[in-house]
Amino acid sequence: MDNKEDLEITLIGTGTIGLSFAAFHLSHLSSPSQLTIYDTRPNLSQHIQETLPKFFNDRDAPLNITEINLATSLEGAVKSASIIQESGPENLDIKRKLWAEVERHAPKDALLWSSTSGIPASQQSQDMMDKARLLVVHPYNPPHIMPLLELVPSPSTSDAVIQRTKAFWEARNRTPIHIKRETTGFVANRLAFALLREAIHLVSEGVVSVSELDSIVENSMGPRWAVAGPFKSYHAGGGPAGLEGFFGNIGQTVQNCWDDAGRVDVGQGWEKGIFDMARSEYGTVDTEERDIVTRRVLQVIREEKEGAGDEK
Repeated sequence: MDNKEDLEITLIGTGTIGLSFAAFHLSHLSSPSQLTIYDTRPNLSQHIQETLPKFFNDRDAPLNITEINLATSLEGAVKSASIIQESGPENLDIKRKLWAEVERHAPKDALLWSSTSGIPASQQSQDMMDKARLLVVHPYNPPHIMPLLELVPSPSTSDAVIQRTKAFWEARNRTPIHIKRETTGFVANRLAFALLREAIHLVSEGVVSVSELDSIVENSMGPRWAVAGPFKSYHAGGGPAGLEGFFGNIGQTVQNCWDDAGRVDVGQGWEKGIFDMARSEYGTVDTEERDIVTRRVLQVIREEKEGAGDEK
């Protein structure tokens, strides 16, 4: 890839998200030696050698994994880093202790990012001397493919950190969105989990099966929302009158659905039936196929939008 960067990036944690970020950063750095990875697992080298290559497709340049720095201590991992990105366990105590130690050893101008799915920066930074440094940078899985990064500051996070982080991702053709205040689950997951809750209800009530519901999403709102989000989609659906026209036409149906959803309590006992159905219908999902299709969908959308922009 062109425009390789000369940065020192440290990743903490080598789960799915951590290694996905590793794959992304490696495609933008001048050399794998600019990436340092720290994890307490005893078989770290073997784990990376066996797992990291799976995040690259056949068209990517060969990866020399041996050039990646594997740190044996947190101090050694962060002492010269420009960016420190944590993708560790979703455990507040672990993250609080981690960031306090990172702060003691990292350069004063290093960017400190947490990839947490739901623990706010204001809680993670409680033991830090300078709480202005920490920012949640929440990806959408898998982050080496998906463009979205939710930038979720605490009330203490400095604007300079937010702007530097936003500039970093925009320069790499990603879509960083500044979430204006901390809220449970941030934004993308709240939207996704609202749909998941309704999906669980519909399957539990015997309206559709797990695979049928997935097929409905994949063949309707999935591709639609890849082109335009819900506001833009329904604004277009209202014709010349826009979103107001849409609600004027079928607003009562929308309200009826909202009222019905408000009365729904998925309660207890749904887990086993739905878990078993998903396992029976899907087994182990082929994430390689998922990634190939996702890349192609995003490429087509990008090409079409850029083409439409050139025609204006």
